[in-house]
Amino acid sequence: MTDQPQDPVQADEHRLKLRNTRPEDYEAVCEIMERVYPGLDGAWNREQFDSQLSRFPEGQICIEDNGRLVAAAISMVVDYDRWGDRHTYKAITGNGYLTTHDPNGDTLYGVDVFVHPDYRGLRLGRRLYDARKELCEKLNLRRIVAGGRIPGYVNYRDNLTPQQYVEQVKSKEIYDPILTFQLSNDFHVRRIITGYLPDDTESQAYATLIEWINIYYEEKEKLIGGAKQTVRVGAVQWQMRPTASLQDLYQQLEYFVDAVSGYQADVILFPEFFNGPLMAQFNQENPAEAVRHLAEYTEPVRQELVRLALAYNINIVAGSMPEYEEDQALRNVSYLCRRDGTWDKQYKIHTTPDEQSYWGMQGGNKVQVFETDFGKIGILICYDVEFPELPRLMADQGLQVLFVPFWTDTKNAYLRVRRCAQARAIENECYVVISGSVGNLPRVENMDMQYAQAAVFTPSDFAFPHDAIAAEATPNTEMTLIVDLDLDNLKDLRQHGSVRNLRDRRLDLYRVSWLRQGKDEG
Repeated sequence: MTDQPQDPVQADEHRLKLRNTRPEDYEAVCEIMERVYPGLDGAWNREQFDSQLSRFPEGQICIEDNGRLVAAAISMVVDYDRWGDRHTYKAITGNGYLTTHDPNGDTLYGVDVFVHPDYRGLRLGRRLYDARKELCEKLNLRRIVAGGRIPGYVNYRDNLTPQQYVEQVKSKEIYDPILTFQLSNDFHVRRIITGYLPDDTESQAYATLIEWINIYYEEKEKLIGGAKQTVRVGAVQWQMRPTASLQDLYQQLEYFVDAVSGYQADVILFPEFFNGPLMAQFNQENPAEAVRHLAEYTEPVRQELVRLALAYNINIVAGSMPEYEEDQALRNVSYLCRRDGTWDKQYKIHTTPDEQSYWGMQGGNKVQVFETDFGKIGILICYDVEFPELPRLMADQGLQVLFVPFWTDTKNAYLRVRRCAQARAIENECYVVISGSVGNLPRVENMDMQYAQAAVFTPSDFAFPHDAIAAEATPNTEMTLIVDLDLDNLKDLRQHGSVRNLRDRRLDLYRVSWLRQGKDEG
């Protein structure tokens, strides 16, 4: 007797109602269990039934049809570490009395599910499983675990081991009336145990320990500073204009930080080479020399951005700036300036042919996912988003929002960035925020033209906008985007989406991995 759905009463005038089980339901429960479990001790006795209701009334759920009880589920909460995977049904359920129920536990344990044989075909088992999932989420429990019988194994015991049988059921070569149902309801087999129900001859005393993970589980809810469900992002479509000094640049930066933080945004994104106008004061006949002089401003600008992040209580993804180190390596770097005063940096990995030939710029050696107070983020500078391997490596580290500062001079260059960013959002099941610069810089060699349209892209499924675009700016106009992103939608997509790109990868055939991830200088 364990978690056993029994599902195929003609659908005439049914009136189904899901509710909690009550003491007066005992006779109906007893009748169903006697019919479902004739070879497994039949129904609970009255004392066991009353104990279940008194110890955890919320976990006892039933379905009635026109006032007649026709299906039920029994559950309890346990501290799963106390029991581990090698428990027996009798021990973990307290011999059916649920004396082992622990209100402070972390796992909803499925004791039983049963459906009146006359009501098979109405998918009542699925309704009860869904009700359990809802209960698990509302109680903020880590998972649902249950021991599942494999009654079909008796027909294959001479040719297959229990492990082989389960694998055949998982691949749909064999139908098992219980395990097949459980797998179709998003449960996975945690392991196979023996002796779970010693009298279960159909399963040969074997059972599958099945598990469903609550993707909304939070370790401990914080009253202040807890994990966010909705993140507000701001993207600046930056106007390139003559800038004579650092103070002019700081004034423009602070204007946008002030404006976006006024909407209580969590993070603001600036474009690639947003400090490019400062290069006008250097020798334009030698672009390589000019960009190296521009790099002298990078450290003061970073310090100012850290100050702004603290002063305006907002995280800043600081587009990118050139960095020229003592090893005489010129790189393109983006800074993450957190509102707690800490900062990190991400180098551009792939330099364009233009950056190499005009400036002699080199690429960095690693990508990483950064922890912030609103989630896990990644930064890829412009050209890097056109290489799908990098975001895939980030996705394996829990990436939720990818920020892409870019600089493009023509529409076709912009469309390369845009189309690739949209693809990265879909294939990695994350949000992607892009932002570039507009206008022109007539006196700056190799940065004289700008074309941009900032945007925020989403995965493509029912929980997201129909075109997978959360918002987009007017092309080539200085402005900001303010967008709210629901991180719980990403969790739901990765478990229950129409397609699940990350989960469905054939890692038995291929994988993306670093051959060498160097330690970036600086």
